Amino acid sequence: MSYCRKDGKDTIIFVTKEDHDVPSSIQLPEPERPAGIILPDGSINWNCPCLGGMATGPCGIEFREAFSCFHYSKADPKGSDCLDSFSSMQECMKKYPTLYASHSKDLEDGKYLDEEDEELEKEENNFHKDVLKNQQQK
Repeated sequence: MSYCRKDGKDTIIFVTKEDHDVPSSIQLPEPERPAGIILPDGSINWNCPCLGGMATGPCGIEFREAFSCFHYSKADPKGSDCLDSFSSMQECMKKYPTLYASHSKDLEDGKYLDEEDEELEKEENNFHKDVLKNQQQK
């Protein structure tokens, strides 16, 4: 026969073998899909693990400004109005080579954790291609 006992803040439940022989009737809720880099409302999820802490590091302000500028850019090509922001971010990152060198190497090697990271990489690559194309046209 199973029973429960309170021990301070804990509840201790004792069950018998017969209790375990019966299939559980508990239904768990569907797990919530974790939010990606872009939230359903279109805003940026700065807490996304796919950012790898970039939004909170020593160059976090510069990163957030550059990424926000690109994400919300209406320019053609997209992000071409963000060169100053990305330049500021790059200058900041140069001040912390030990911190950002491994991240740069991972980007160059194409090492990513999941689909959200790949989505972020595609967005960054498109930005760089558009910027280069724009500079060549000038």
